Order: sequence, then C-alpha cells, then structure tokens
Amino acid sequence: MPGIDEAPGGPWSPDDALAEGLAETVRRTGASIGGVYLVEEGEPTLRLVAMCGLPLEFSAPWRRLPLTAPVPVADAIREDRLVWVGGQEDMARRYPRVTAVLPYRFSLAAIALTGARRRWGGLVLMWPADHPREATPRERSHIASSARRLARLLDDAPRPPTLPDQPRAVSVDTTPARRSAQTSLAALAAADYAERLPEGAAALDLEGRITFVTGTAARLLGSGADRLLGTRPWQSLPWLDNPVYEDHYRTAVISRAPLSYNALRPPDHWLTFQLYPDASGISVRITPCGEQPAPDTVPHPTAATATGRLYQLVHLAAALTETVSVRDLVDLLADQILPAFRAQGLVLSVADAGRLKITGHYGYPAKVLERLDGLPLDTGLTPVGKTLVTGTAAFFSGPEELARSYPRAPRMSGKEAWAFLPLVITGRPVGCCVLSYDRPHVFTADERAVLISLAGLIAQALDRARLYDAQHQLVHGLQRALLPRALPAVAGLDVASRYLPASHGIDVGGDFYDLLRLDDTTAAAVIGDVEGHSIAAAALMGQVRTAIHAHATAGGSPDQVLARTNRLLSDLDSDLLVTCLYVHLDLARREVALASAGHVPPLLCRGPRHTEVLEVDPGPLLGIDVRARYPVTRLPLHPGAVLALYTDGLVEVPGNSIDRSTGALVEYLASAHDHDLEDLIDGLVRCTWPAGRHTDDIAVLLLRVLREAPAAG
Repeated sequence: MPGIDEAPGGPWSPDDALAEGLAETVRRTGASIGGVYLVEEGEPTLRLVAMCGLPLEFSAPWRRLPLTAPVPVADAIREDRLVWVGGQEDMARRYPRVTAVLPYRFSLAAIALTGARRRWGGLVLMWPADHPREATPRERSHIASSARRLARLLDDAPRPPTLPDQPRAVSVDTTPARRSAQTSLAALAAADYAERLPEGAAALDLEGRITFVTGTAARLLGSGADRLLGTRPWQSLPWLDNPVYEDHYRTAVISRAPLSYNALRPPDHWLTFQLYPDASGISVRITPCGEQPAPDTVPHPTAATATGRLYQLVHLAAALTETVSVRDLVDLLADQILPAFRAQGLVLSVADAGRLKITGHYGYPAKVLERLDGLPLDTGLTPVGKTLVTGTAAFFSGPEELARSYPRAPRMSGKEAWAFLPLVITGRPVGCCVLSYDRPHVFTADERAVLISLAGLIAQALDRARLYDAQHQLVHGLQRALLPRALPAVAGLDVASRYLPASHGIDVGGDFYDLLRLDDTTAAAVIGDVEGHSIAAAALMGQVRTAIHAHATAGGSPDQVLARTNRLLSDLDSDLLVTCLYVHLDLARREVALASAGHVPPLLCRGPRHTEVLEVDPGPLLGIDVRARYPVTRLPLHPGAVLALYTDGLVEVPGNSIDRSTGALVEYLASAHDHDLEDLIDGLVRCTWPAGRHTDDIAVLLLRVLREAPAAG
C-alpha cells in the first residue's frame, strides 16, 4: 500500500497509514461506510479514530464506547471474531440499542484487529440496503485479510496512533475520472442539459452540503443558487428545518437506497424530492406535486417536531439503559449527551446530608469543582440547590441573565450558558444535572422540552447507578473480609496475591486463596473457586477455607486435606461444587507436593525461558463423592523458581480457548519471571485481559523460592 512502509521525507505516520489503510479496505471490500476503533491503553474503552463514508456529526453517539457495550464492534473485539449483521431485522434482534439509534437498512461487519502482541481494536464496515443478507466466503476472506493488514500496520508502527477527541474523516477516491471530468466540456454539457430540464436538479455531498443546483431547482426552492451552494437544505431553507427531512437525508446516506418525500414550500407550493445516493453523494430530483399530496405522505410540522424529539430521546434512552455504575453514567453523559446538545461542560450533583455532593463532572477545572462541591442545599451561590429542591428546570442563555439572580455564579465557572435540570423520581429529588456552554446559547422551546424529558431518564439511571454502587461496595467489602487481610511471612519464600472482582455484577464471588505457615521450613498454599456468585457461595467459601486451614495445621498431607474437606462439604449437603488446589512446600528439601480437586493447573517457571503448565493428576471437585481420592504430584523446587496459582477467571476469556490463554501466560511468565511479583501479577492479568473488564472473578497467588533455604529450627 503506497505510503504505508515509508512516507516521503521520513518515517511514516501511523495515523496517516491507518487512514489510508481504512480507505483501501473500503475500496477492496466494496463497503459504503467504514470505521476503525482502537482500545484506549489501560482503559476498557473504545475510541473511534477514523471514519469514511459518513459525516463526522453522525458519529457523535459512537465515538467512545465501553468495551462491554452491546454493539457489534465490542463483541467482535472481546470475542476476537467476525460479527456479521445481515439486515435491519437481524440488527433489531441482536442489537436493539443500535437499531434504536440507526433505524436504517444496511448490512454490517465488525472484526477485531488482533496483532502479534495485543488486540488493538476493531474494524466496522457497512454496506447499502441492497446488499445480500449473507456474506459470501470470498467477502468474509477480504474482511479478515483487511483486518490482519491493519493489525500488522499497528504492530509495526514506530509509535501508537493518537486517540483524537474527534475521528479523522477519510475520503475514499472511487471516481477520479468523474471529478477530473467536471472541468471538461462533457461536464459543461451535462450542466447545460440539466438546466434545460423542466424539473429541478441538485447534488449534495455526504456531509449534506449542496454542491450543485440548477436554476429550475433554485426557483422551485424559492432561493438563489448563490445562497444555496455550500449550505445544507434544512439550514438555508427555513421550511425544510425539520428533523424528519434531515432524517430522510440520513436514511439515504446510510442505506444508499433511493427514497422520496413531499414538502410544503409556503404558502402553498408542494414539492416532491427524490434522493438517489451513491458513494460520492446524493443526486436530488425536485418536481412540483401539482396538487396537495395525501396526508399520510406529508409530515405535519407539529408531528415532525415530535418525531425528531422522540428519535433523539429514544437514542439517548437506549444508551442510558446500558449504564450500570455512576461512573458509567457520567461517561455516557460526557460522550453522548453533551455532543447531542452541543454543550461543553457537565456537573452531576446529588443531595447528601443537606449538602450538594458532586458525583461526576466534565469540562471543569479542579479548582472550580472544589468550590462547588459540598455547598448547602439552600446555597445562593448557584441555582443547583433551588433546582433540586423545587424540581423546576432553569435555563440561562448568557452570563448576564444568570448574574441577575446569582451574581457570583458566572465568574466561578467561566461558562457562558447553562441548563439546570432537576433529577426527580416520583416526586423524590435524586440530584441535579448541569449542562454548560462555552458561548452564549439560546434554548429553543423544543430543546428545553427534550432536556426536561431527558432529565427524567437521567434521574432513573442515576438512581439505579447509586443503588448498584452501594450494593457493589457492600458485597465486595464482604468478599474482602472473607479473604486473608495479609499473607504470613515465610522464610525462604517471596509471595504476592491479588483478588479482582468481576468488572460488572454485584454478586459475591467464590474465589479464595490462602497461605499457611506450618513450621520453620514448610508452608501450604491453597487456591480455589466455589461455584456461582451469591451469598451462599461466599459463605461456603469461608467454610472451605476454615476446613482447609484446620486440616493443614493438624498435619494432614495434601491428599488428606482435600479428602477431609470433601467429606465436610458432603455433610453440609450443599448444592454448590468447589474446585481447589492444595500445595505443600518443603523449603528445606526444596520439594513441592500438589493435590487438585478439579482446579486449573498451576504454572511453574524454573528459570529464564523455562516455564511449563504443571501436569497435576486431578481428583473430582469437592462435594461430589464422599469417597473421592486425590492423587499427589511431587516435584523438585529449585531456587528462583516461581509457582503461579490462579482461578479460571484468568484464562476463561470469551472468544479465546483456555489453551490459548494459558499459552499466553506461559510465554509471559517465561520472559518476565524475574520481575517484582506484584508487577508480575499485573502483567499476567493484562496478558489475557488487555482491555480489563474481566467477566469473572480472578484470584492469583504467586510464590517465588528464594536462593537461601530456611534453616530447620
């Protein structure tokens, strides 16, 4: 690909190369629209970095997405596979939120950009409405090979691509001959031909701007050609300033399918608009209706406004239903609500013990937030307290308007316009959402109506999110209380442990670990997982830990410890099963003995580039058979060796086989075995969950044998 390996005058830019790679992919696959998402480093978030075939403003709801979002590209990245959506019905069934935001006919493919060392992000491609519902094997092959090329490009880049706030617009040059002909005699003849037609003709680019208009079309539209060129019809013609008409344009751009509609040019001129889209723009045919069309073919102005408002609310409501925590809600407000209303600032406050507590913000410096956080509810400094108490929204179009009632407020924030929205549920105030603008902003009646309606949706989302956060904190506090607060110091052994709760969900997990100092030269390490996520699982986990501790300190061998614990579970008659790995360490003899009850096998790193998955002969899970026996595996334990114990949440990654995930851990441990153990745990988790957001609890226990063996005492 030209420009990928080396740009003129020096090393190529990964941003330019990625844009060119996207354009080449769209040309090669025959798609009409394409986009590239990258995973933000250290964050479970996707960022749209390049897009072609659509106006940039269309991308506002999709520019930042959680990796857990129910959308095709997130599924493709998490599961490392090609996601194909054959049409609108297929989309509505599998991804209802996407259908609510994009109610158009198209086919879509999403695929992960998986490189040699990491999963960089994902590629999204869309085809017009007339595309077959099923992708051919050849088409799938083109999509997969294009994704591999983009991933290799990212692997080989001298630096990671930048993650801009707004995606880069990429042009796909599919008709160079057509553009060069625009200055030719043939193009002039074509323009003359269009001028002689009794109907009007116009052309729009993919951004919606008028690039060509005949004199007849200008007369029918009631405006001069010079006033129309370079503008969008719904902006330069007041009688087309209607969300329904703009949505017709969106439909044509996304579906690439012809459509027509009627519109009234005041006072009584009915016109028919026929739109013919392709990859370069939209041709528009404009003809007089001759008579008033049937009522069901014309949007009534009031109904049209309601339709536009409903469309916007459905779009935002669909997004709000996906928020789980307060952090999710604030991110969504910043990423989608602010761009939708062209606002630049956000403050989300709740009532807490008679004061206003800021729970989320965007677009404000820390010093301003420090002055606003913790104000009393009856503060006269800003309208937030009054808005929350009275439940009445307040809109201020400029600093002077706000200063009449709150003289100090405009100077505090440096903003120029504000919407103070009460968050109320069934008469109960939950909080206040403030949208602010860097410039004066006049709030239309329609905009106020949408914002007030939206405030009710935000209030419900905030109420759910606060409840989730409180429960999440409670159950994970219980989880931490059931795990050891600190591991004992064992001579001759360096240890580190980590428990990571699942990224979503409020149930208590059943993962556990422990380290027991048995005497001066021996110790026992244990790790396990109780089936399910519930209070019952947590309670059983505590009983299992206690039983293992008692049997181990009583001098039981590894097989005896598991067998006796198994009998206890049988006596408890629990419906839950438990996996467990018990490790007895003899540091004087440099020997380890292991017994497993169906647990994932540990890893042993004996030295540089020498790591293996230990083949431990497993017994059945605890709680299945009261007479079960647990074989013991004995191995030498050399100085410097690292033993890695973990639960299945580390290796059970959607879209990856356990063997592949385990192989990645083996490779990482072999290359980084001499790192600090805490850093080593970080690396192991990133190895299988590079974007975070693990779907199950994870427990990891690392043991490193020191060079000097402890003396028997």
